[in-house]
Amino acid sequence: MTQPTDTTRASLLAAALAAAERGWHVFPLRPATKRPALHGEATCPGTGVCTDGHRKWERRATTDPDRIRATWTRAPFNVGIATGPSGLLVVDLDMPKPNSDADAPDGAATFGALCERTGHTVPATYATRTASGGRHLYLATPSGVRLANTAGTLAPLVDTRAWGGYVVAAGSITPAGPYEAVGGPVAAPLPEWLQTILKPAPARPAGPLRLPAVDGSRAARAALEAECAIVATAPDKQRNTTLNRCAFKVGRFVAWGDLPRHVAEEAFQGAGEARGLTAAECRATIRSALDSSLRKARPRETT
Repeated sequence: MTQPTDTTRASLLAAALAAAERGWHVFPLRPATKRPALHGEATCPGTGVCTDGHRKWERRATTDPDRIRATWTRAPFNVGIATGPSGLLVVDLDMPKPNSDADAPDGAATFGALCERTGHTVPATYATRTASGGRHLYLATPSGVRLANTAGTLAPLVDTRAWGGYVVAAGSITPAGPYEAVGGPVAAPLPEWLQTILKPAPARPAGPLRLPAVDGSRAARAALEAECAIVATAPDKQRNTTLNRCAFKVGRFVAWGDLPRHVAEEAFQGAGEARGLTAAECRATIRSALDSSLRKARPRETT
């Protein structure tokens, strides 16, 4: 009865050590899941790597083979790779949700279309096939470059994992299936054109928001200014969500003809970039929010 567990544990230990040999920082995920298996701050014992204070999974990920062996001999943990400390940006090409249109393209198709539009090819690099049938493309970031995670910035069903993110390593097993290595043997360098799209916009000097003088109702201009001010002060982890919500609220004035769409787009673009979002992420979020708002806007007299 114990043999399958012992075999699985040895296989997962080998996967963790193989990733660490590549210089990738690993940490345990709960057996058969994608969730971290490390203790939280509330239950931190204050010992070991946490002697000087609690460390979250990104700081506790390691390439130390002794620590890896000590961890994976305790249980058949799946293997997580902390992408930021590993010097990686991983492009996550996801599959459409089960309730999506049958003709909806997957992340591999939308990313391929992006590469074609920009005159580039899909990077030939180390990759994994995910349990859902998607793919993770591993790319090595240049020294000194610090990129954040993104969701849908590059294309629909295309996310990226860098600092603050992790991926499930090849060799891990979930009820949906295994994660398997495919593609090239090494992580190719992050292409400069991708880095340019994902690089955060430089911070703009703080100052009062100035909107262009255009035709539009006074209420529309006041709403646009107020919502842009909310975007400019959004918490770090809520920047994109705040931008989406605020642009959606202003969209009704565009639908009613009180505010030109390009004026709303330019104002929110400036507010989003000033808050640290990339230009591409702002454009995608604003476009999606306004499109949705225009579809759902009620006639003025019913509000």
